[in-house]
Amino acid sequence: MPYPEFIESFPALDVPFPEDVVQTNVIRSDHGLVAFFTFDKDMELPPHAHGAQWGTVIEGEIELTIGGVTKTYRPGDSYDIPAGVEHGARIKAGTRAIDVFAEADRYPVKA
Repeated sequence: MPYPEFIESFPALDVPFPEDVVQTNVIRSDHGLVAFFTFDKDMELPPHAHGAQWGTVIEGEIELTIGGVTKTYRPGDSYDIPAGVEHGARIKAGTRAIDVFAEADRYPVKA
């Protein structure tokens, strides 16, 4: 199920991934960033670390490795990634996820 039209009208993020792979919409404040992700193709996210992140799967499937522990997340599952902990993922095409980042500037908003 797609996000509601008003969410899809939010600005996009400038992420380092091709637009034919992932679509983004975002709400940002001085305190954090809420990103709505739609993955149109399978994607592998290499291991990396940053500030705290929390997310939930709306549709599809994410195989997420957090601090060396791998778990598969499906619709309704949530994950919590503490600041500085290395994590990476394999994300299936058709997945929709909402991620909340403690860093308001985690990704820039497209102009």
